[in-house]
Amino acid sequence: EVQLVESGGGMVQPGGSLRLSCTASGFTFSHEAMSWYRQAPGKERELVATISPASYTITYADSVKGRFTISRDNAKSTLYLQMNSLKPEDTALYYCVIPRTSNRGQGTQVTVSS
Repeated sequence: EVQLVESGGGMVQPGGSLRLSCTASGFTFSHEAMSWYRQAPGKERELVATISPASYTITYADSVKGRFTISRDNAKSTLYLQMNSLKPEDTALYYCVIPRTSNRGQGTQVTVSS
């Protein structure tokens, strides 16, 4: 059974940082591209970043370029999202997704507020 479990969310002040993790199991993590999505209340979900299986190809939404970094550790079957210079508009539920299968985790809440 595919399982994706996110962690690392929380409340942070504008300008702060958080590091999200997504621990994967039930499939061969090193063979799959992985993505981070986010969804804020009343808004459509947004693709934040995608990373290829060996990390050779990485893409970001324009809204997070230069502030967020996606990475992965295939030995640990874990996906990361380092988020710096956070803004109130980054407030959302963040979740990891396997693009090929659309499997997703439950998500972790990020709230940016003073």
